[in-house]
Amino acid sequence: MSHLHEPHVGPEPIVRVSCVRHTYPDKTSVHLCGLDFVVDAGQRVVVLGPNGCGKSTLLYHILGLLRPQEGEVSVFGVDPARHFSKIRERVGVLLQNADEQIIAPTVWDDVSFSPRNYGYTAAEVDAKVRFALRRMGIEHLSHKVCHYLSGGEKRKVALAGALVLEPELLVLDEPFEGLDPASRGEMVELLDRLNREHGVSLVVATHDVQLVAPLADKVYVLKAGGEIVAQGPPSDIFQDPDLLRATNIEPPVLAELFQRLEQAGHPLGRPQSPEAAAERLVRWMATERDRAAAAVATALRDEHRRTGSMPSPDATDRVAAPIPPADPARS
Repeated sequence: MSHLHEPHVGPEPIVRVSCVRHTYPDKTSVHLCGLDFVVDAGQRVVVLGPNGCGKSTLLYHILGLLRPQEGEVSVFGVDPARHFSKIRERVGVLLQNADEQIIAPTVWDDVSFSPRNYGYTAAEVDAKVRFALRRMGIEHLSHKVCHYLSGGEKRKVALAGALVLEPELLVLDEPFEGLDPASRGEMVELLDRLNREHGVSLVVATHDVQLVAPLADKVYVLKAGGEIVAQGPPSDIFQDPDLLRATNIEPPVLAELFQRLEQAGHPLGRPQSPEAAAERLVRWMATERDRAAAAVATALRDEHRRTGSMPSPDATDRVAAPIPPADPARS
């Protein structure tokens, strides 16, 4: 995890935001500084921060919707506020409120809006729309009226519209807001598949820490006012729950649990998934059980040597035996 400016190593990044300042008409000022925001081709980058910290401001600068009063923004080598037309087919966007993004009466009309307006032939439009709908698994909704769709379905329609031109970069503002747990899981899997199978780079703004680990290669942490206070892989970021609390972000449950175990004298690392946590806890409990059994066996042998009495034949076996499960009727 880094708190310092570091020189970029490797190919030129597809996105770079350097110390940008923007002041809104109500005099609210957001200063996106502290660390440069950098996205390399093929990366999954999460912008993590509490509501009102400047996540959307950062995304709007990347999309060219805002022009910085200070600092620099580069997307695919151009200033998006001045030359977005040069990169518009390389960048897709999913807004926080899908209703603001859906502008046509039917699903087919909405998803086909961009290719129709960018001059593609009817056959090309048809092929692109069918591919986008199939990719989202919503071909059956193609002629449905958007107004009557569920929240999750609307989000998929908006995402199909964002992906219809097969962009290289997908920018998403709070894409999990308002989704139920099953729909959130589907969205994470969908974004991961887009990145893994099609090489789409992702920039995702969210305050939901529970979804960061399965979604991100790199995390940027913002605090109120827009300061970028840390960046690194999720495993590094979640090593420091105190940093997250200082930025008004509730740490993931696993990070909190394993920090408390460490403070209690049981350093078990910081697993990022329930499966890894369960495996580590089972291993630790087995080790503790074996250590306790060995200590009891040693104590029994010492007592035998001191008194000359014979220990119970199965005494050491009993201390090493697993604890029986609780009786459900008495729980």
